[in-house]
Amino acid sequence: MTNNSAVVRSIATFTLDTGKCPPWLFKRMVRLARVIAIAIIEEFGSEEFLRRLADPVWFQSFGTLLAFDWNASGLTTTTLGALKVALRGLEKDLNVFVCGGKGRVSRKTPDEILFWSDKLGLSQESYENLVKASKLSAKVDNTLVQDGFVLYHHNFIFDRQGNWVVVQQGMNTSLSKARRYHWFSKSVKDFVELPHSGIQSEATLKQVFNLILPEAKKNKEGLLELVKEKRELFYEIKRIQNLKTGYQLNLLELSEQDFSFHPIELENFSLKEKFLPAFLKEAFSDSRVLKAIEMAASKEPKSFESLVLTRGIGPKTIRALSLTAELIFGAKPSWEDPVRYSYAFGGKDGVPYPVERKEYDKIIEVLELAIKKSKLSFSEKNIALYKVERLF
Repeated sequence: MTNNSAVVRSIATFTLDTGKCPPWLFKRMVRLARVIAIAIIEEFGSEEFLRRLADPVWFQSFGTLLAFDWNASGLTTTTLGALKVALRGLEKDLNVFVCGGKGRVSRKTPDEILFWSDKLGLSQESYENLVKASKLSAKVDNTLVQDGFVLYHHNFIFDRQGNWVVVQQGMNTSLSKARRYHWFSKSVKDFVELPHSGIQSEATLKQVFNLILPEAKKNKEGLLELVKEKRELFYEIKRIQNLKTGYQLNLLELSEQDFSFHPIELENFSLKEKFLPAFLKEAFSDSRVLKAIEMAASKEPKSFESLVLTRGIGPKTIRALSLTAELIFGAKPSWEDPVRYSYAFGGKDGVPYPVERKEYDKIIEVLELAIKKSKLSFSEKNIALYKVERLF
């Protein structure tokens, strides 16, 4: 499904579970994942298989069909782990290459992309584009969407033609929930504005610092301008620091109502003296935010994307810069949770939107066709088809 203002879905939220998948179950998940993947790729091609993985509802159905708990965070990690094992040795034949995984394995994603790029003889540009997509998608969901879910799982799956999908998951231990994010290359028009393949969740949060919505565009432009003009930026930060010594928050004659309190007051811009530019040696005392800002400014980023990819630029730095840009330019970030809807296909009464019949039917069609074309035994096919029937 394309990304639009009417219906979007790319984030699914689940309970955060612990423990491991039993070996007997994982072995069967691998076998069923293999035959279904082969059948779909042979029938529809690698691009369509990636497109299906990028659909959180189809992915959820796929994972549930493999017999994992439908509403648990482990569905994501175990389904993708099973898929990676299932396609091992068949990657070139099927034209699908699974990289990354959970925890430490996720940090090996660039190395695995390089491994397959060498094996396939991809150009340096193609390899760099794939690595950039992997790194930027992770940075966006951890830095530009600050929803309290810290990423701990990242899979990057691609084909020879340069199509790719990202499925990654974050955890929020205080809420005991996990949230899954889906990306698809054909849906990404702009990495830093509505880049996901859609959004779905069982729960929304009241306030999320969010720079991927269109209404935050002016704020991002102001933020980038401030980094480019670092002397002006540091001067404004020094003025903001004075708030803590009794100054009122009306630096730019902005409305008294808007600025009776502002989140910028909670940010810590202090930094050890050795990291400061010469003209601000005596202004601050201790932290990492200004060091990251100074590093970003020294790189002279030409775009917001390149700023986000700068080493050391994390959630706190982006948030502090964004709030500063709001004070200077009056351009606000968004505080809206990117999750739009909490239903998979809509409701029969049109709430929150009408049932998406074509999408509903397509999911069933692809799963049923894959099972029928697979090399499962007659009884195994009947069991799998029965599960699909139960799912929908």
